[in-house]
Amino acid sequence: MRKIPAILLLFITSILADAQVLEPVSWSFTSESKGNNVYEVVMTATLDEGWHLYAMDLEEGGPVATSFTFEPVTGYTLSGKAFTVTEPEVKFDNSFDMNIGMHSGTAEFRQKITVSTYPAKITGYVTFMSCDDMQCLPPRDVEFSLEIKNPGQNGVVKAEEVKDEALPEEAAGATAGDSLPAIAKAENAMQESSFRQGEPGLDEPSVTTTEQPKKGFLKFFLLSMLAGFAGVLTPCVFPMIPMTVAFFSQGNDKKGAAIGKALIFGISIILLYSSLGIIVSLTSAGAGFANTLSTHWIPNLLFFMLFLVFAASFFGAFEMVLPSKWVSSSDSKVDRGGALAAFFLGVTTVLVSFSCTGPIVGALLVEAASGDVLRPTVGMFGFGLAFALPFTLFALFPSWMQKMPKSGGWLNSVKVVLGFIMLAFSLKFASTVDTVYNLGILSRDVYLAIWIVLFVLLGIYLMGKIKFSHDSDVPHIGVFRLVLIIASFTFALYLVPGLFGAPLTRISALLPPRETSGFNLLKAISENSGETAVIRPAGESAICGTPKYSDFLHFEYGLEGYFDLEEGLACARKLDKPVLIDFKGHACANCKEMDARVWSDPEVQRRIRENFVLVGLYVDDRTKLPDNEIFVSKVDGKEKKTMGKKNEDIEISMFNTNSLPLYAVVDTDGKPIIETRGTDFDIQAYIDWLDRAAESYRSR
Repeated sequence: MRKIPAILLLFITSILADAQVLEPVSWSFTSESKGNNVYEVVMTATLDEGWHLYAMDLEEGGPVATSFTFEPVTGYTLSGKAFTVTEPEVKFDNSFDMNIGMHSGTAEFRQKITVSTYPAKITGYVTFMSCDDMQCLPPRDVEFSLEIKNPGQNGVVKAEEVKDEALPEEAAGATAGDSLPAIAKAENAMQESSFRQGEPGLDEPSVTTTEQPKKGFLKFFLLSMLAGFAGVLTPCVFPMIPMTVAFFSQGNDKKGAAIGKALIFGISIILLYSSLGIIVSLTSAGAGFANTLSTHWIPNLLFFMLFLVFAASFFGAFEMVLPSKWVSSSDSKVDRGGALAAFFLGVTTVLVSFSCTGPIVGALLVEAASGDVLRPTVGMFGFGLAFALPFTLFALFPSWMQKMPKSGGWLNSVKVVLGFIMLAFSLKFASTVDTVYNLGILSRDVYLAIWIVLFVLLGIYLMGKIKFSHDSDVPHIGVFRLVLIIASFTFALYLVPGLFGAPLTRISALLPPRETSGFNLLKAISENSGETAVIRPAGESAICGTPKYSDFLHFEYGLEGYFDLEEGLACARKLDKPVLIDFKGHACANCKEMDARVWSDPEVQRRIRENFVLVGLYVDDRTKLPDNEIFVSKVDGKEKKTMGKKNEDIEISMFNTNSLPLYAVVDTDGKPIIETRGTDFDIQAYIDWLDRAAESYRSR
């Protein structure tokens, strides 16, 4: 028998792996005796790498939180509520405009109980949502059962033994969730796209504790290097370059020795800054420390005030200097010559430049300490590398000095520009305190108004119309300064629509939630009109009648369609059109982003209106089905009582997947006519997919 080529085997395996109904979270339940008939039920979630579930305590308007329901039976009583043992990581989520707690890896929860009769059978279910960076799953209800036979004896239920069964809607309450059938782990050869975490009812996209920092290393490293170059262009650093080069040019050192000393000088600077980052990394207590920095009012208020101080320093109110004894001690050792002199010259350069680089380094460390434990080291290495590079290159190639721009008032302008930027970013920390603690002081419109004023003032300053201490006259505006002026005013204009409700998605992570805005024009128009603010095109309706559930469900951009598959198929048969099914969720982040970035395109909308009957199926909606529509699934044998469970069953039975969003095109009999599609922000590719689907239907 001939062997299957390894690459072919890998390709087949990857297709089958991507086609499964996903079950990334497994649960185990045990009990732990605390004495005197008191026990703690230990509920542990183990997540696949890259996946997360949401914390127990979330604000209103966010995704579905993890919750535990214990059946009211005799034999034991609950003591208090279930609580979290594993501290969740809190991150700001653009889709919900709020800070959201989440768990990854392993998460432990507990519930204290008091047993009155042995053996005591503990039963209940957990409701949760799970997501990774590219997809979300609908909320799930997983049942558990464990027995405490004798005092002090723990009951254990392995994750494989936990029953994942549909629960009565009355028991599920307001939490969204449907069990994912264990038997539906079939391959879906049609699924070719990846999905992002979703919303309540779906898993919300968020980055796991281990994943996000790794992804952010390169970006943060480049940002740190940019900060290092900015530090060089400050008035207390840039003039030091000629003096430093002169040190390496003096004496009778051979070229090789001079190069060696220049390299030692540069490496010394990098090591000094990297050492500072290492210290911060070692003193950062991992995710818990980052969580405290991200959400607690004390560090955020401290950082806010610190950034104000940095900005004032750059505006010329005062200078931040280190004790002169440190500088003198280091400088005295430079005269000894040799490699040791090069090292202490590097130390002296770092100390002397502190009044300009200190605020930049401080800002970087604040940002770095709020993330992964390695970020401070990575950031300081990048800063030190960029800071040392010009000094070292000019020391190695002294002739380049002739091409270097002369010192002047432009150096102080660099400091002032950095001051404006730090002043703007200081509001981020104030906003965190205001949002997390619901103070209602720094609303979104006030925040944006301050930013608009700051960047308008920055543009006016660059034009030379505002002067700070140490500033020189601006006799003319150079090309680079003109670019900065245009960028500053452009950014200020970009912010203006945000005052009236525009999402400003590019910078939403830095802004307060839209709900805090005192005036939202887009929302006001929508509420007053009773429908979306988008004007519907003239002409006949694209549907056959008033859709079910249209009293509380609707499509964006004036698109018309159905929210029930049978109803959509019936209309498709009348109109002789294929059906475009949009499997989505109310809180699905990628669903919202696809709507905003792809479905907002006029050509996409035109094709949907002209060529398809649109059906939107929310898999997380808890609307009760009429009694005559309740059914037992052929996929998992469970009774489906809500719209969301029905739609999820349709997605799994038709396409063997439960990922969101999922776009599918079927004929009037509900048979797929083209491959499905998931999250992909390439508008032209989506248009091509719609065109191929329409053509496939016409050519049948």
